[in-house]
Formats: sequence, structure tokens, C-alpha cells
Amino acid sequence: MNPFLTRGTLAVLATASLAASLTACVPLVIGGSAVVGTLIAVDRRTTGAQVEDEGIELRAANRIRETLGERVHVNVTSYNRQVLLTGEASSAGDVQKVEQVVRTVENVQSIVNDVGVMAQTSLSQRSADTFITGKVRASLVDARDLSASAFKVVTERNVVYLMGRVTQREAKRAAEIARGVDGVRKVVRVFEVLTEEELSRQLAAPVTQDPAAASTPAKP
Repeated sequence: MNPFLTRGTLAVLATASLAASLTACVPLVIGGSAVVGTLIAVDRRTTGAQVEDEGIELRAANRIRETLGERVHVNVTSYNRQVLLTGEASSAGDVQKVEQVVRTVENVQSIVNDVGVMAQTSLSQRSADTFITGKVRASLVDARDLSASAFKVVTERNVVYLMGRVTQREAKRAAEIARGVDGVRKVVRVFEVLTEEELSRQLAAPVTQDPAAASTPAKP
């Protein structure tokens, strides 16, 4: 067994375990914002988009909580200003209300609303989802033909959502890897697809700040 990959895998799983402890305390989970500072140098978004995604997640979570309280359990994940909503709500009306609230958040460009009308998941289910997320991330790290930092992974009720700015080849390969992880029931791809030429140009260019994003004031 390669010791380097083993350490990388354990590090990812340790991060997932920490996320699980936070999820147990807070019904609204903010996707991936805690490690933005670490990933900023290798992320395929501009630095402005990364900061803006973090702000979108925080503001959307706050507004959902203020509007709907404990009636919903919603995970808000933003990647390059595309927002993924997962979780549970007590009615179809609440599902739509969640989306309406998120649309009021500054700089949101599109929304994928996959909040289910059902009872809120148990702590054990959320812990299992967090563990699956960790295993998928570890598998992406172990893959030699992918850049794991290009992907954001979210799991809800054993369904894995993959986000990122990737090529068709990368999207297909990542989905195959995720489907092979024990416990994964389904894989949903929420990608911004790049051509191989676009990716080559981006990787050759320096990471830049997004002026429009940087100048937009954040509101709670």
C-alpha cells in the first residue's frame, strides 16, 4: 500500500469526521467553506468566485433559517455562483419558499433545487452521508488521472452530488469513481463543463481576482 496515499485518504476522512460533528449541532450545513483558504491556490474558480461562493452559502443559510426556522433541513452548496440545495422540507410549498429565499441572495446565478418533501433525516443518516462524502473525496484523491481539488462533493440520503468546473472526461471518470464507493445509491452530476482547450488555457493562466465579485458588498 502506498503510504502517501494512505495519509491523504486518512486526512480526508478526518476532515469528514469533523464535518459530521458540526452537522450534528447545526441543521443548516454550509458546504465546504471551511477549507477555502487551503484550496484557493489550486481551485479552478477565480479567487473572487471562491470568496463569493462562501458568502452565498452563509447568507443563504441565514435567510433560510430566519424565514423557515426548524421546518426545513437544508444544505446550501455554492460553486462558481451555482447553488445546489439539498435536504428535506415538510411541504412542497416550503421547498419552493427555500428556492425563493435563495434567489434573493446577491450574486446567485443559478439554482439546482433537490430538497425533498419528507421528514428530516436522522443524525445517523447525516453521519452516514458525511462518511460517504469522505470516502468519495478520498477516492478522488487516490485517482491518478484526476485533480481532486476540481471537485466539490455533497451527499444527501446516500445520493452523491458532484460539482466543479471539469471536462467531459473528468465528469465521467469522477462519476464512475463515486458510484464504486460502498453505500452510494445514486450519483448526480452538477458540473460546469469545460472543453479540453478551455481547461488547458485556464491551467496555463495565472489565478486572478474577479473584479465584479470583489466589489459586490455582502449583506447578511
